[in-house]
Amino acid sequence: MVRPRRISDFKPRLTNLAQNSHYQVQFGGLPTLLRKHLNVRGVDYRFLTETSGLLCNKASLPGSSLGLAQVTGNFMGVTENMAHARIFTPLQLEFYVDNEYKTMKFLEHWVEFIANGSGETQSQAGYYHRMEYPNDYKTYQTKITKFDRDYQYELEYTFYGLFPTNLVSTQVAYQSSDILKATCTFSYDRYVCGKFDSYSVHRGTSNNKEGTATETTSGLPGRLEDNTTPLGAAVESVIGPYQSREDLLGSIISEGRAL
Repeated sequence: MVRPRRISDFKPRLTNLAQNSHYQVQFGGLPTLLRKHLNVRGVDYRFLTETSGLLCNKASLPGSSLGLAQVTGNFMGVTENMAHARIFTPLQLEFYVDNEYKTMKFLEHWVEFIANGSGETQSQAGYYHRMEYPNDYKTYQTKITKFDRDYQYELEYTFYGLFPTNLVSTQVAYQSSDILKATCTFSYDRYVCGKFDSYSVHRGTSNNKEGTATETTSGLPGRLEDNTTPLGAAVESVIGPYQSREDLLGSIISEGRAL
């Protein structure tokens, strides 16, 4: 029988709820060519790695969804939904603009760098846009860290392949004096929530874990020698008459040479 809960049972949990303040944004992993371009444009490295994040007035913790495909049984008439891709929503950040306008320069000249691969001076009549190579303008260590109010717990998001895609127009007016703000939307390839960037690596079942790309004492790649991995288990099942994995490998090589 389910018993009704008392208010005293809920009170400890309701007084320890997270707040939407107390967060930190930090841009990291900016490519060398991008850093040099921004430095020439008046944006120093310290501003890129420290001050820009401190001036971030408003941020959104990222979201994602799963793309679904419907699979219908040919004879049973059952329709199932299966995930086939993970889709990430764009990231929007709002910044205070400092009195040296480095915030605006940071965003403007980052976008400028992406579309300035032609190498021509923009004031010339023959100027044209040519996109830079993605590895030269994407960042791979940008982070948003959400803290609790006592800074005892945190939730960390790391963005890979992040770059600006939409710099929102900034309004200025004589009627009222207010803090100038700049809003920019960023695209990214993926994000990771938490300290581990791959759950399969954390639990030790990834084919990319350390040591699998090198040959082991048997002469087989580690992912083939380890029968705890799916690929290794498949090799184990076909060894059959061979005494060892080394014999199986030798037979495969010999047959290949014979062909």
